[in-house]
Amino acid sequence: MKHSLLYCLAAASLTLSFFFERTPDASVTPRAAAPAVAEASLLPTMSEVVAEPATTPATALPSVAAVAASRDSLRYGYYAQTLGLHLNQHENTELLQTVTDWVGTPYSFGSNSRRGTDCSGFVTQVFKAVYGIKLQRSAHSMFGTVKRVARAEMQTGDLVFFRHRGGYIYHVGIYLKDGKFAHSACGRGVTVSSLHEGYYARNFYAAGRVAAAALADAPATEQLLADAKTDR
Repeated sequence: MKHSLLYCLAAASLTLSFFFERTPDASVTPRAAAPAVAEASLLPTMSEVVAEPATTPATALPSVAAVAASRDSLRYGYYAQTLGLHLNQHENTELLQTVTDWVGTPYSFGSNSRRGTDCSGFVTQVFKAVYGIKLQRSAHSMFGTVKRVARAEMQTGDLVFFRHRGGYIYHVGIYLKDGKFAHSACGRGVTVSSLHEGYYARNFYAAGRVAAAALADAPATEQLLADAKTDR
């Protein structure tokens, strides 16, 4: 009996030692832990976020000079289209603007307002607004105060005069360029016409320059000469 009890205790001891010393089953693969480096790459530090350069560069704002040049280009384009001229963007913008404002005004003999004007009335109002010059009221009187210039030497702002063959000077306009002039025509009102048109070509008499107006346009003329020298 004593020996049987000792035998049972020995068997129980061997069994317990077996369970405590048993190694894990090699066929069961434990789940590997995620690498620390990989976890760190998913969560960048604040210093990395701040140091990262911007991928989209800021758009540079146009300079004041560029904006002014763009506006001038648009303005000259409007004048060129309205008046039918080829402009080089050195012309007297005040003259072009004033003539443009008057285009479409109806013809009215003896008047000089935006409600209606004759040829000399239109010319006197433009010269007063642009140059501050008071001209004579009639085309014939104006012709007596200007300096005659050859047709080939006409400049913007010169006056062009018309008369019937051997007759009285009856019409006046303001020369623009490209052989075109602004005037108030009977039946058409203020408009731009060409000196090459049959009627005006036949009745063109002379061109004249108002000295004070030529002096006012001198800076623009000097710029044109400078540009011509630069292009050579």
